[in-house]
Amino acid sequence: MAIRQLLSITAGALLLAGCAVTPNSGFDGRYANPIGNAPVTTNPTPYSEALVCLANSARAAGRPSPRIAVGRISDYTAAGNPEGGGPAITQGASLMAMSAFAKAGVNLVERFDTSIAEYDLRFANNRLIGDAEEEDGFRQIYAGSVPGVDYAVVGGVTELNFNIRSQGIDFLGGDRIDSDPTGVFNGRLYVMNIAIDLRMYNAETLEVVDVISYQKQIIGREVSAGVFSFWGDAVIDISTGGRSLEPMQLAVRSLVERAVLEFSSTLYGIEAQQVCAFDDPLGLTNVSGGINPHTTYASQTGASNVQIRQSVDRGHERRDPAVRNGLRGRYD
Repeated sequence: MAIRQLLSITAGALLLAGCAVTPNSGFDGRYANPIGNAPVTTNPTPYSEALVCLANSARAAGRPSPRIAVGRISDYTAAGNPEGGGPAITQGASLMAMSAFAKAGVNLVERFDTSIAEYDLRFANNRLIGDAEEEDGFRQIYAGSVPGVDYAVVGGVTELNFNIRSQGIDFLGGDRIDSDPTGVFNGRLYVMNIAIDLRMYNAETLEVVDVISYQKQIIGREVSAGVFSFWGDAVIDISTGGRSLEPMQLAVRSLVERAVLEFSSTLYGIEAQQVCAFDDPLGLTNVSGGINPHTTYASQTGASNVQIRQSVDRGHERRDPAVRNGLRGRYD
């Protein structure tokens, strides 16, 4: 009797699910209405606020920005997605760097995708583009109308280690009698990391003036639990669980924004203490950067703006009290 009741409940659930979608579209031209109503939100990292603060500080101090071009920041890990479907790492790190420099208020010059400008130049050269402001009605080509690049940033994602460390636990508990309930619990925890290497060079001399190498660890976890038991003549097996992984692509964006924060500080010639009050226990260090203070745009201030690059807390809105207080207006 219990088996029949269980089969009836299952059949009713399947029938109800089948009625949700039909092969005939409605009057609105759709088979089904999409679920979900989450609005579009911004996509910040813990370093976005520091970039905005740097831009405001440079603007208030009257520091001009050189012209920056972002080149290829490629994925050199050659790692595929473990679940299939292409590469595991985003191929848009260059676009992330452009967004980060824009947050820092840096003057960007397009060199990454000039296809539209090249087409327009070709059409204008063949007198195919009209321009009402010109006397002859055609767009003119003027020498020197395209500004040059002062500095360029290139590099790549160089590391992706899927399993630095992992640990787990499996638990099975129950009575020796087969008909009594049996419980199962499984837990997994694992750590991976991503690293980038970026460099900034003088576009006129091709001299590399700054090098940054950063890595970020990512954590993931998996938990599941279940109960197995006999219910009269029926068998009941119920299980639940979930998996969560810190976003890998957001980690890449965080790495890029942290690097751009250092690049921008150098370009503006603003010491870190002028943006936020830092108390660096490491003192004057330059382990992660290869800056040459005699060739950079910020040569008048020396290399003091990179002395805190080794601090894990620098610019992080949750780890750096100065950023949290000065940038977000919180004093708690």
